Amino acid sequence: MKISNKEEFVKVSMFGIGAPNDGFAQYFSGASFLNPLTEYGKCPVFLANVTFEPGCRNNWHIHHADKGGGQILVCTAGKGWYQEWGKPAQELNPGDVVYIASGIKHFHGSQKDSWFSHIAVECPGENCSNEWLEPVTDEQYDNL
Repeated sequence: MKISNKEEFVKVSMFGIGAPNDGFAQYFSGASFLNPLTEYGKCPVFLANVTFEPGCRNNWHIHHADKGGGQILVCTAGKGWYQEWGKPAQELNPGDVVYIASGIKHFHGSQKDSWFSHIAVECPGENCSNEWLEPVTDEQYDNL
């Protein structure tokens, strides 16, 4: 369900919206918020609830790993988008789960008129890293 009002979104967001995602703001078009659900380095799997204001999306990026790695998105509230480079975009709704294998160029974010949250699961692997690439252009985003 599309939710454009922040107060309404907070009511249905089971993990809250968290704090402004200032540490990664340079890789997002629009405001995002981060609520870590596990403590990085103390749990073998890092989970964080990521919230996107309407129209927000992250840059194209790739999760690299020599073995394993990648990311899982568990959509929890609002409406969003996921797209792999060269493929059609997928609409995201609460309950949707997306597995992103390492080496796949992609982006994810909210729809223009809805807040959106997903839990990001960093899959364990060997020599994992993220490569942040160019922003998703307004033209690319407007054509979704």
